[in-house]
Amino acid sequence: MSEAALGITHSIKGQPWHWRRASADMAAENLAPDDLVTQLLLARGVARDDLDRQRTPTLRGFMPDPSLFRDMDAAAARLADAVERQEAVTIFGDYDVDGATSAALLVRLLRGLGLPAGAYIPDRLMEGYGPSGAALVKIGEAGSKLVVTVDCGAQAFDAITEAKAAGVEVIVVDHHQCATTLPAAFALVNPNRLDEEPDAAIHGNLAAVGVAFLLGAALLRTLRARGFFATRNEPALIDLLDLVALGTVADVARLTGFNRALVTQGLKVMARRGNTGLAALMDAARLTKPPSASDMGFALGPRINAGGRVGKSDLGVRLLTTSDPQEAADIAVELNRLNEERRAIEAAVLEQAIDASAACGNAPVAIVAGQGWHPGVIGIVAGRLKERLHRPAIVIALDEDGIGKGSGRSISGVDLGAAILAAKETGLLVAGGGHAMAAGLTVAAGKVDALGAYLNDRLAADVERASGDKSLLIDAVLAPRGINPLWCDAIESAGPYGAGWPAPRVATGPVRIVEAGIVGTDHVRLIVSGDDGARFKAVAFRSAESELGQALLHARGRRLWLAGRAKRDDWGSRPAAELHLEDAAWAD
Repeated sequence: MSEAALGITHSIKGQPWHWRRASADMAAENLAPDDLVTQLLLARGVARDDLDRQRTPTLRGFMPDPSLFRDMDAAAARLADAVERQEAVTIFGDYDVDGATSAALLVRLLRGLGLPAGAYIPDRLMEGYGPSGAALVKIGEAGSKLVVTVDCGAQAFDAITEAKAAGVEVIVVDHHQCATTLPAAFALVNPNRLDEEPDAAIHGNLAAVGVAFLLGAALLRTLRARGFFATRNEPALIDLLDLVALGTVADVARLTGFNRALVTQGLKVMARRGNTGLAALMDAARLTKPPSASDMGFALGPRINAGGRVGKSDLGVRLLTTSDPQEAADIAVELNRLNEERRAIEAAVLEQAIDASAACGNAPVAIVAGQGWHPGVIGIVAGRLKERLHRPAIVIALDEDGIGKGSGRSISGVDLGAAILAAKETGLLVAGGGHAMAAGLTVAAGKVDALGAYLNDRLAADVERASGDKSLLIDAVLAPRGINPLWCDAIESAGPYGAGWPAPRVATGPVRIVEAGIVGTDHVRLIVSGDDGARFKAVAFRSAESELGQALLHARGRRLWLAGRAKRDDWGSRPAAELHLEDAAWAD
């Protein structure tokens, strides 16, 4: 660990501040003080000899050969057969953003190849997560003897066996944790297969839409080799990168390596507004400028999710596959309305979940359950609870029949998906699976306590290790006058930022608080003034009742150091910047 930043060893939140990369390390690299992007890249683990590739992440520089992945060639060949034979194909997707974008990508690609593929998205409340045997058989009876599941299927043993018996072939395209045995699918493409080769397994952080993109590339390559495009144009797979970027960011996949290239290039495609549905959704979200990764995560993703959470599960796929501007506008408006409804439901469940979490004490994993909680918002609530408690959290909605639908979110360094899969194999769960940072489960109400005991015992050491160093990592220190749009613009070339590739965190000060108040539900809004005479706005989200929020609200007259992320603020008559606060420390 590097030396304490600004000498702060105990902030208002009780943590030390450290430089993300020690100044001695910077000196050893012989860097110019103003070589900002290089410093940011090195601080995020980029090797010195890889700087050029990482400065401009392209598909050419990062994309693996699709054939590295087990069953990829078989899946591509089977889809190529379907295209040439004009077979009916249905894409079966999960109801979240990753599932919707994965399904939309393959539907649009197959339609571009002249095959009118359809999509099937299960209803969250009536059908639950993943493919059921009944649904797959029903799809087959309707004429599709080939089904491709996306963002689900890795654990659908019974469903795929039933489909196979009914003459329905299933190709699984997934990224969730796999068991030691696999379903009886025609092909199962998943970088997280336990039997995957190391060169493919390193791509285990791909979202399902990233895996679907690679399948699309393999399909086009297969058709190209067969001479399919001798008399017709080849669809431009790159035009679908806006979907890949959206699904990757919304699924909180780590923005490193290939994922970072996908999102970087996908943002460029999205800025062209070529997808009719996405353009309508951007209008509904009032995004007038080219979207950022943050916009995808906080503005576009939640709206598409709202359809699967509290509305009609297929709205997202319908939006992302339509070419009719009026239909797109109507769906976007409906998703916007559903998103507002989702927020109200989420707020009510979150309040109850916070109250229930008091009974968890200091348990490594916070597990709360409630009767009548809406299962469509428990994943979001679990994420909020994790942020509040700084440990993995699982929120379970219990129905009248004594069955609980749960969703969990983890912290870095704690593989929740593997633990849920292990719990399922011990018989504690009816169903369950996921990946390192998120998981879903079905559990009988009578086994919730036993599940909690099992997970706490299994994950205690991992949580303690992951929570042992609570230091806040600082990339740079700025004078208050440095919190400005120029800084925000300067750091963009080291992005896009997100999970696994954090936006630069800066410290600034000393400052005095000129104005302080609560806005929205519980956000603390500040105007601060520095010793250099500069003023800027700052906001600490969802913190009014926290120790940090209370300190800021009552700090009038005292000098502080502030730490957070500088963001552009274009709402006024001229560009400005504000600081999104994460911590503060007394300067005197």
